[in-house]
Amino acid sequence: MSGHSIWYLENINASDIFSDKKLDGPDKGARQKKFDKGEVIYHADQSANHIYLIRSGKVKILSPADSGKEIVKAILNVGEVFGEKSIIGEQNYNDVAVAIEDTELSILSSTQVKSMMKEHSALSLFFMKLMGSKVLEMEQRLESLIFKDSKTRILEYLIQMIEKKGQRIGYEWVVRNFITHQEIANLTATSRQSVTTLLNELRNEGILTFDRKRLLIRDIDRLKQMA
Repeated sequence: MSGHSIWYLENINASDIFSDKKLDGPDKGARQKKFDKGEVIYHADQSANHIYLIRSGKVKILSPADSGKEIVKAILNVGEVFGEKSIIGEQNYNDVAVAIEDTELSILSSTQVKSMMKEHSALSLFFMKLMGSKVLEMEQRLESLIFKDSKTRILEYLIQMIEKKGQRIGYEWVVRNFITHQEIANLTATSRQSVTTLLNELRNEGILTFDRKRLLIRDIDRLKQMA
């Protein structure tokens, strides 16, 4: 299964899990909640008893840091799920979730999801795939931080983003809801200037183009060769 299709597994879409239209039954529906830009969705050490789906907006997942410096673990967009460890017995969240912009979430309790998993066996596989993918992604990022230079880290992150979230259109790939240069810098432990410089170089070479809303890859083979 390709990375960008992870949210769809055995005819189950993440949106279906948070809806009573397909996985119907008592107490299956999710509640909706809006968060303002910068608002904390949950703190580290808060009881882990909910799972979230992003309906609109964007969320960043942070590691708690005493130094005050943000350590960004992930930046999530519409259709992505987080907080899923609550269904495997995690008592408290071990990270912090913050709305990057005005965001609307669908929220299910872990009790609801566990009940649904008993009735729909494919849901267990869905969440196993989801959690396994996130662990693999973090391992790859850690390896990149240890062994790769800043340019390579940025290039590999762009490729990973395309493979996970990109849509192929002819010979090109498009990633919608493109994140900011600072967000890429946070995720790759580089500087905003390094990200901007490299993206501009890639654009000048005709490999990609971008704006605030999307990233368009014109030559993914050349991008991979550079990494």
